[in-house]
Amino acid sequence: MMRDRQLFSGLLLILTFVSLQKLCYCDDQTVLYESFDEAFEGRWIVSKNGDYEGVWKHAKSEGHDDYGLLVSEKARKYGIVKELDEPLNLKEGTIVLQYEVRFQEGLECGGAYLKYLRPQEAGWTAEGFNSESPYSIMFGPDKCGATNKVHFILKHKNPKSGEYVEHHLKFPPSVPHDKLSHVYTAVLKPDNEVTILVDGEEKKKADLLSREDFEPALIPDKTIPDAEDKKPEDWDERAKIPDPNAVKPEDWDEDAPMEIEDEEAEKPEGWLDDEPEEVDDPEATKPEDWDDEEDGMWEAPKVDNPKCETAPGCGEWKRPMKRNPAYKGKWSAPLIDNPAYKGIWKPRDIPNPDYFELDRPDFEPIAAVGIEIWTMQDGILFDNMLIAKDEKVAESYRQTTWKPKFDVEKEKQKAEEEAAGSSADGLKSYQKVVFDLLNKVADISFLSAYKSKITEVIEKAEQQPNVTIGVLVSIVVVFLSIFIRLIFGGKKQAAAASVEKKKPEVGESSKNGETQPDSDIKPPAGGIQSKKVMYNTDPNEYRRTNPNT
Repeated sequence: MMRDRQLFSGLLLILTFVSLQKLCYCDDQTVLYESFDEAFEGRWIVSKNGDYEGVWKHAKSEGHDDYGLLVSEKARKYGIVKELDEPLNLKEGTIVLQYEVRFQEGLECGGAYLKYLRPQEAGWTAEGFNSESPYSIMFGPDKCGATNKVHFILKHKNPKSGEYVEHHLKFPPSVPHDKLSHVYTAVLKPDNEVTILVDGEEKKKADLLSREDFEPALIPDKTIPDAEDKKPEDWDERAKIPDPNAVKPEDWDEDAPMEIEDEEAEKPEGWLDDEPEEVDDPEATKPEDWDDEEDGMWEAPKVDNPKCETAPGCGEWKRPMKRNPAYKGKWSAPLIDNPAYKGIWKPRDIPNPDYFELDRPDFEPIAAVGIEIWTMQDGILFDNMLIAKDEKVAESYRQTTWKPKFDVEKEKQKAEEEAAGSSADGLKSYQKVVFDLLNKVADISFLSAYKSKITEVIEKAEQQPNVTIGVLVSIVVVFLSIFIRLIFGGKKQAAAASVEKKKPEVGESSKNGETQPDSDIKPPAGGIQSKKVMYNTDPNEYRRTNPNT
């Protein structure tokens, strides 16, 4: 019995010692941890620079009892700094930079990145913190317009020139577009490897010294073009030149027209020469509030002449045009190889005075963490900032601080979707059918010029269901406008084509030597002003009175 107690006590002592060892290990490996459980005043210094008017707040994350540092106002610049107890040397061992951020109101235009600042001897103060304050690393999400990336920027000093250059990670991961909490991690290793993780998942791995991974490359080119080298005056870059011995043939007629009338064409039987293609709409009536003196003489809108529907055509018949077999266009001498060609000139290369070699980046130490952003969004919440010397420490914090919150938010999101019931399911089903249809429509040949833009908008609507209806309306209006233009622009052309003897040649006109389809869209009848917009059949008029199309 006594022996068992001694054994149990020994095991308990060992477990306690191991636990304390682990605790000490974590403490030794943690350079900075900011949970924002307490108010930030006193630990963080808000910039007093006049440009940074945004108000920081100590606030709870929506749906949690966990606090964070909140961006509380829209369209403001924000600046705030926390100094480390002592500067951190980035040249020794592994360094992990990690923090959480949540876009509680979504993110359309704003940054949420951190700047890891150099010591103040570099020329900055906490109260004067601004965009020019020198940093070693900038890391985190940024999204606005075409920008959508998780930045990783290393600011490195060129030992030859003394200039500090920003080196941007190429092809960084994109920013999650939801309103959930996400954790961003950057791991710097002694072998020059940097890894970017989002929610603990590896999104990008790069080599700090590789020109394939950073722009501009950390190590400059060995040679550069000589800025003082000038192209010789007699340098000929023309690979081909007109043959100086060529002579225009005597039978070359430059004045011959590209098209001539088709003398073999005959007017179809039943053509209605005396019938106009359009007539006044017999069902149209003058509006009761129409004032002839103010609005002008009222005229009924035009409609297609019903008599022309059964006839091969109406109005004056004209022979269709065909390509002139004698047409040759302007004569020009054929091209031959240029005997004086020397190739495309470029300045000679000279040794780059700023070139240097190194085996590892000459990192500047980190002395503070700063948030310096300009955002059009509010509701951005920063939390659980960590600088550590071991990846296991960062993983531990992700599991204990971020993961529980994220799981709760995901469950809440799922519950809200289920609570929407059949209407939400119906919308999703409806969305899928419409998206499939629109993707097929986008493949139609005459929409090829718009396909990339249409596809981009459809993809955005698929990812953001809340904007689906607006996107669908926009796309449908665009499609309708194009169809209206095609219908009204092609009616006469279709009628004329039915009487052509040679279909490809009829209903076409020449412009700059190219074949172009005739346009048959007519403006509204004279005298019709704003009150007659309801009768307009011209799609261009419709577009002017409906700018959203």
